[in-house]
Amino acid sequence: MTKKMLLTALLAGSLGICKAQSVPTVTENVSTVAVSSTSAETTEETSFYERIPLVNDVISFAKQHLSIRYRSGGTTRKGFDCSGFTRFCYSHFGIALPHSSAAQGNVGHSVDKGEAQPGDLILFKGHSSKGSRIGHVGMITEVIGDQIKFIHSAWNGGVRYDYLRADYYQRRFVDIRRIDTSMASNES
Repeated sequence: MTKKMLLTALLAGSLGICKAQSVPTVTENVSTVAVSSTSAETTEETSFYERIPLVNDVISFAKQHLSIRYRSGGTTRKGFDCSGFTRFCYSHFGIALPHSSAAQGNVGHSVDKGEAQPGDLILFKGHSSKGSRIGHVGMITEVIGDQIKFIHSAWNGGVRYDYLRADYYQRRFVDIRRIDTSMASNES
């Protein structure tokens, strides 16, 4: 598949055009993207956003870095800070993010918690829950009902999973940002 087709699918997902009732496959038909259902391998409902190969690829790539240590200012496999990690993962797929959690809080567009999807950025206040400044960022990997699971590089554990339902993150939650496809490079 070409990056242009993937970006078209990502754009369609970010605009919320379609909700799925079965497990789909994405196929190329001339210059359009068609979504069709596969034989019922599973009966779970799958959101359109989850079916986009680029999002799944970014999340799979992020998972490969679990347990890499936290490193202040880190942007490589030798160690990541939170924004260095999200930036590293997205840049592997041609999407440029700034290297600061506060700046990543300005990319894409805000979505409500109820509309969160895998691949969205999730933003938090820094160490103080009383402040208002964004100081931490992660990437949503899974949404089941109102449970949001995310991967991030935390100072106390490196790259790991956490859930928004944890009190620590609930008190610090600021926003969820959906990445715009216009941020991707035009390489095929």
